[in-house]
This record gives sequence, structure tokens and C-alpha cells, in this order.
Amino acid sequence: MAAESLPKSRVPLFDGMNRIPGGLMLIPLILGSVVGTFFPAFLEMGSFTTALFADSALPLIAILIFATGMQITAKASGPVLATTGVVLLFKTIIPAALVAALGLMVGIDGILGISILALLASFDNSNGGLWLAFTGRYGDYRDRGAYMASAINDGPFFTLLFLGLSGLGNIPILILIAAIIPLALGFIVGNLDAKWTEVMRPVPNIVIPFFAFSLGTGIDLGAVLSGGIAGIFVGIAATLITGALVYLGYRFVLRRGAKSGVGIASATTAGNSIATPAIVAAADPAFAPYVDIATAQVASAVLVTAIFAPLLATWVLKRQGGLENPDPVPVAGEGRPGVEPAN
Repeated sequence: MAAESLPKSRVPLFDGMNRIPGGLMLIPLILGSVVGTFFPAFLEMGSFTTALFADSALPLIAILIFATGMQITAKASGPVLATTGVVLLFKTIIPAALVAALGLMVGIDGILGISILALLASFDNSNGGLWLAFTGRYGDYRDRGAYMASAINDGPFFTLLFLGLSGLGNIPILILIAAIIPLALGFIVGNLDAKWTEVMRPVPNIVIPFFAFSLGTGIDLGAVLSGGIAGIFVGIAATLITGALVYLGYRFVLRRGAKSGVGIASATTAGNSIATPAIVAAADPAFAPYVDIATAQVASAVLVTAIFAPLLATWVLKRQGGLENPDPVPVAGEGRPGVEPAN
């Protein structure tokens, strides 16, 4: 259907939610928390009402991970793969290893009221939508193609992996395999048939509000209030620490010079990570006591990083002249991530 034939919104609910960073997930999450805290009987009505609003989180997240795998193209150029590797290493793998090391010293209780679960879920992933928006303005085809890093680190896999490898959690190997199967199958189907990729492209906008509401029903608002300040701290720490690491990767590994500040825009927490504490607790019940407060802190980090990371990246670019100096690499193929520019 042509865009001009679409009916106009009487109340722009969708557009209004999207004006808030992470709003497509944060607003339903908050609404679910209100319902779960004050109107729990509504969630116990049974049938489709309970299935959709109370029990739908994990199945819908699995669909989202499958659809995400479809967006990962196997036809990526060398520079795109190099940039993706740097972002994945410095934004996900190194931060997750540092948090796991901290956990070995202080235990899963964490520090200053922030559990290791909340730190891992906030540090080891990134907001792909924000990355594409920022690099579309300030980056080039290499940066936009590095969206693949967000597709790979999306979901609970790296949190489960590092909890298991470090011994902080008792994560069965089958759980790790099960966590990555939807992504792998999506990758296979998407690369075999691009039409399926296009069919599944709207999935995030469809499923995120519903599984966010379902997750929210399990969050006590008292826990949100008590975790608010800590969540803000987690968001600031995630931006500063992971942003500094990716900046170093851009500057000294990729040698991007004045454009190195672009990498800081990856220092975000993905909205999907709000689901990670519940998924981890399902794999290892030892983390169940931390789910409510960790989910609240991660939700705060999603909002804080979505605001702070692009502001910090822009400030660094401006300070180092990256906004004035165009990148020397041509961008003739920039319309499609993973496509090399024409010679």
C-alpha cells in the first residue's frame, strides 16, 4: 500500500512512542508494570488475554531474534567486516569479560546495589536502530554495515555465555545452544531467500510492544523506584566505559582519525536487553531474586544510553574536527550496508 494512501492517525500513538528513545519498549513496559502492580486480576483472566499480556514474552522474543538473524548478510566487504569485528570486540566481548571479572571478585550480588546480571545485560549489547540513525548522518558505509555487530550481540546469548564461562552461573550448554538457534536459523533463511528477509523486517515494530508489556507485568513498581538512581548510574557507566573502549578500537585498530568518535555511538543498551534478566533466571534459578531490580535498572540504562551516547559521540567528533572533515573513503555503495563503494 502506498504511503500516501495510509489513513492518518487520529492519535499518533506509534509516532509519539518513537519520539522517546526506546519508547516502543519502555512505554509498554511501564504500562505492564502498572497493570501487574495494581490490576493483577486482569492478567489472570485466562485464555488469549493471559496468553498475550502475561505469558507472551519468551515466544515473541524468540521470533524477534529469528527476524534479527535474517538481517545479517553474508555478503559483507572487508572494511565492513573489520569495523563490525572492532565494534563487537570492544563493545561486547571486552566489556562482558570485565564485568565477569568483577563478578568473580564481588559475587553475583554485584556492587552498590547493582547486580552482575544488570551490569552484563547493560554492557554487552547495543542499540542497532540508534547506531544506524547516527552513522547515517556522521559515518560511512563501513559504519552502517557494522550494524551487524548489533544484530549479533542482540539478545541474551553473550550474557548467558559469559556467566557460564566465568562460572558465575550454572548455564547448561544446551541453553547456550538453544539461545543461538533462532538467530542461526534466521541467518540461514535470510541468506537463502531475501524475500523472507523483507517479510520479517517489520517484526520488531510488531512484537516489541507486546513482549515489553508482558515483561512489565512481572516488575513491581516499588523495585523500579528503588532501582532508578542505580539504573541511571548503570547507563552512564555503560556509555563512558564501552564508549571509551570502542573509541580506542576506532582510533588505534581501524585508524579512523578524527572520525573515531563515531564508535562512541555504539555505547548504548539495546531495548531487547530488558528481557535478558528474566531469560537468565529461567536458565539458572539462582538469579531469580535479582530479576525485578535488574530489569528496572536495565530499562533505565536503555533510556540513559540512548540519550547520552549520541550526545557524547557528537561532542567528541566536534572537538576532534570529525564533523567538518569528510571521511576520505567514497560512499557510492552506502545505500546498502555491507556493499563496497564503487571504484
